[in-house]
Amino acid sequence: MKILILGAGAVGLPLAAKLSRVAEVVAVTRERYANAISSQGLSMSGAWGTGTVRFTCVSEVPQDMDFDYILITSKSYDTDGLCRQYAGLIRDHEVVSLQNGIGNEETIARYTDRVIGGVVMTGFIRLGDHEIRVTANAGSTKLGRFPAGLDAGVKGLAEVMARAGIPVETTDCIRGHLWSKNMINCSLNPLSAIMEVPYGNLREPCSWQIIEQIVCEIYAVTQAEGVNLPWGDPDGFLGYLHGALIPLMAGHSSSMLQDIVHGHKTEIDFLNGAVVTTGARLGVATPYNACIANLIRFKEATAGKTPAA
Repeated sequence: MKILILGAGAVGLPLAAKLSRVAEVVAVTRERYANAISSQGLSMSGAWGTGTVRFTCVSEVPQDMDFDYILITSKSYDTDGLCRQYAGLIRDHEVVSLQNGIGNEETIARYTDRVIGGVVMTGFIRLGDHEIRVTANAGSTKLGRFPAGLDAGVKGLAEVMARAGIPVETTDCIRGHLWSKNMINCSLNPLSAIMEVPYGNLREPCSWQIIEQIVCEIYAVTQAEGVNLPWGDPDGFLGYLHGALIPLMAGHSSSMLQDIVHGHKTEIDFLNGAVVTTGARLGVATPYNACIANLIRFKEATAGKTPAA
């Protein structure tokens, strides 16, 4: 089996390393990282084990190659650009989004009618040009036909991932899992970035009250959108977040904070921003999500700038 990974970074590169054990993998990343990994291999540590793995890592897709699956693991704001750049390759192929945020699958669907949605519940941190640490594994990767369904294409990829040692489950209602992951991201990532604290600190009463309101708004939006979440009500999800997920990732800091510190664009428009956009379309008020999104945009705009006199 041949697998192409587009936008390979902190998520896509370790996936490439694991999948290369059982498939022919080509990972496309920035030239700087491609050169380092090609010469030294990818050094991984943490929850997926420690070692150096070699696989094909390039900055451009090799010509005259065809693939069984194309995985997109880029930041959400790069999805459309990647799809346009590789439109001829993507057309009529199985394309899998393994990204954060809402809207990636809809974007990919403009270029192919064979879209698989994916939810990754593993934390990754880039340590260098060819080094990545897998910080925590909070659950199995979820795969499902988008917008709904389960078929041989989905099952085939799941089988390959399982043989590669990646915990994976299939589902016939991937939209619910996509919104569930988004709810986790909306609850933790921006607040961790704004307050500059690890996730464990977010259980403090003042920040937890904000999280409760963010979650209630997302439940109202998904209910209006007709999306069924794995938890029947906000209290069920909040109990999971407070009692299980945050303790597991208590020392983990938001990648959004790192983006801001390094002057990179964040994915806020696809997280809380997507909640606000969807709520506006459906007539559901989302003031807490709107406030959080604007605070992140403010931090983006002012990062590294000297305070005004």
